Amino acid sequence: MNSVIKKIREELKASADERVKISTQRFFKEEIKVYGLKSAAVTKIAKTHFSQIKNLDKKEIFSLCEELFQSGYLEEFGIAATWSYKISDRFLPTDFKIFEQWIKKYIDNWAKCDTLCNHTVGTFIEQNPSFVDELKRWTKSKNRWVKRAAAVSLIVPAKKGKFLNDIFEIAESLLIDKDDMVQKGYGWMLKEASRKNQKEVFEFVMKNKKVMPRTALRYAIEKMPESLRRRAMIINHQ
Repeated sequence: MNSVIKKIREELKASADERVKISTQRFFKEEIKVYGLKSAAVTKIAKTHFSQIKNLDKKEIFSLCEELFQSGYLEEFGIAATWSYKISDRFLPTDFKIFEQWIKKYIDNWAKCDTLCNHTVGTFIEQNPSFVDELKRWTKSKNRWVKRAAAVSLIVPAKKGKFLNDIFEIAESLLIDKDDMVQKGYGWMLKEASRKNQKEVFEFVMKNKKVMPRTALRYAIEKMPESLRRRAMIINHQ
């Protein structure tokens, strides 16, 4: 099935736009590998070619995903993450180790982290709630993207009001992390949790605001009413 990967790469090269490439790079502090396609175009390519591979064995699909991940290109990563999510109805508990390895080996920027973790890993956690303890273990990692993954894997469940106590545990574990990518990750997780659990998230923020980095705090309270946001920001803690 390497012919599928070959076709995808040909399409990506043919559709590449130098202006998109330049504008995409602006969102990253680090140098990224990118062809230069808008996300809608990448999604379209992912969906078109998925129809050719969807009947393959899960192991073969994961193998194709890995081949795409290995290139380092943002768009190829996005296609692979889309494919892995599209077969979420076939996930088994043993797949967690595969996802963990993907994060450790292939993620080198926030976009890759969020693309894989928001949907593939998040869906897996919803299907296998006991694995939320593995996310807590990730908060102790030395790898900034593994730590961010611990938080952003719960973005979709958080919107639904799920895993609230676990979300607070993860946020507490990452609370004073000095990495802005980690701060933004857990701040975003708290923001999504506040949609259904505003009171509890506000209490968490108020309890921790003296030590909570300003970046994380601003993210966490973004969806709250102005009166609560003002109260949370009163202490100029950093």
